[in-house]
Amino acid sequence: MPVILLQLIAAALYISLAAVSWRSRWHGPVLDRPPARLAHWERLWLLVALLAHGTALADGLFAGGVMHFSFSIALSLIFWLAVAFYWIESFYIRMGGLQVFVLPAAVISVLLPIVFPAQHMLINADSLQFRAHFLIAMLAYSLFTLAALHAILMAIAEQRLHSGRLTPLLASLPPLLAMETLLFRLINIAFVLLTLTLLSGTLFSESLFGKALTFDHKTVFAFLSWFIFAYLLWGRHFRGWRGRKALRLTLTGFAVLLLAYVGSRFVLEVLLSRG
Repeated sequence: MPVILLQLIAAALYISLAAVSWRSRWHGPVLDRPPARLAHWERLWLLVALLAHGTALADGLFAGGVMHFSFSIALSLIFWLAVAFYWIESFYIRMGGLQVFVLPAAVISVLLPIVFPAQHMLINADSLQFRAHFLIAMLAYSLFTLAALHAILMAIAEQRLHSGRLTPLLASLPPLLAMETLLFRLINIAFVLLTLTLLSGTLFSESLFGKALTFDHKTVFAFLSWFIFAYLLWGRHFRGWRGRKALRLTLTGFAVLLLAYVGSRFVLEVLLSRG
């Protein structure tokens, strides 16, 4: 099956499921009724979308037996992993409200490689060190993405709670303290993975990338993001930071991390037309 057809199928499945979620959980008269849990058919629908998206990604990444990468492939892979983590999480925690944030972003990510096809070939892609570094980095990015979307949902719930306009959907979410615990669990795991990513990139820079570590925009933003999340976790552990301060730092750290690779590749590939 052509890659573009798989991408369009995945996008159609994501957007239709997002529309169903909006109509059944976020919009109109349903707001006055207790929301339903994520149905089995919704999980199956999402799984089919993930399979189509993942197959298209694999074909784009390894087209012609060579590993290709770009900002569009990076975003597509990050959101594919984030949706996969969300799918697994949905079996254990009632987080149906998160679909309205996760799925539209997944639609954009799955279509981006059509508009901006990958042209950058990765060197040393056959190296075991490189593959480990790459996998850990993508897992870190995807977990931080899910944490950022989770933080946005928490911010909306907190704002509605303070204004006295908490809908049944938001009221059905786990308590804010439980959601905050889950948020920091995601951040802790992602922070460990980001640390391993930076360590492997620093220690094996020459063998991984063919040159010694240089403090370019990508490296600076990656380390800056690490310091922001380290500061957040320090404040959480020693100062008991929570609520809006924790949410702001989470979103700030994620935005900086996104600029590290995706932002630098976007500037090179789209704004400067360089591979």
